[in-house]
Amino acid sequence: MTEGGPDHRIHAIRYARHERMAAENFIGGDDHAAPMPLDYFVWVIERDGVAPVLVDTGFGAEAAARRKRTMIRPVEDGLRAIGIDPTEIEDVILTHLHYDHAGSLSLFPKARFHIQDNELAFATSRAMTHKAVRGPFDAEPVAQMVHLLFGDRLVLHAGDDEFAPGVILRFLPGHTAGLQGVEVSTARGPVLLASDVCHLYANLVREMPFPIVIDVPAYLDAHRRLLALVPGLDHIIPGHDPLVLTAFPPGSAPDISRVDLAPLRPIGEFV
Repeated sequence: MTEGGPDHRIHAIRYARHERMAAENFIGGDDHAAPMPLDYFVWVIERDGVAPVLVDTGFGAEAAARRKRTMIRPVEDGLRAIGIDPTEIEDVILTHLHYDHAGSLSLFPKARFHIQDNELAFATSRAMTHKAVRGPFDAEPVAQMVHLLFGDRLVLHAGDDEFAPGVILRFLPGHTAGLQGVEVSTARGPVLLASDVCHLYANLVREMPFPIVIDVPAYLDAHRRLLALVPGLDHIIPGHDPLVLTAFPPGSAPDISRVDLAPLRPIGEFV
């Protein structure tokens, strides 16, 4: 845990949305025929006296149109809304290589990119010969990873690793082979950017996996580890839950929440 570390701030920036039904968000479906949309986020870790860190890069207009997602605001505009120039970002942590977390890499020409060994190996492995497995990946970002590696701009991590004071990478596979969450020291204690370890709080609370998963037991084990790493549900930030915008205090611009701050009410009251 990051107790006693520096107090960082975390901005959750929504850039897109996908309208869908609850049954689409759980293996085995859901008995409630109700809408349960997904929001798409990137996250910024703001650190005193040190350059901010971007977690994930989202996707752009082309991928949105091809995959029928609704763009709310391009990622670069969301970053500028909190005073960050994408071209000046020095470090980007990629939680995994699915299209919605690792697109638009060219927006960050100065950045070093951080990813797990297992994720790059999986995304370039025999597994990608299966359409059902490679569906959430786009070929171009995966190919760009190889170019970044040869250009000395890709940093590979193997398991849990301290990225910087108060920022720890947590290896949490299951959704993909090399998914990593990011545990951040804040004024309210550790906050874990879980990304797609759980798309929604409901996946975690109900112990029901999201349908895109390569290893169900590992996925559920990652849920248990999330809850062991931080004080409770309020300290976990899922990858796609609209509650992130409504349950946490608003940021300095629309479609942004401050998840380093405590939720307005305990998350369990929302789920």
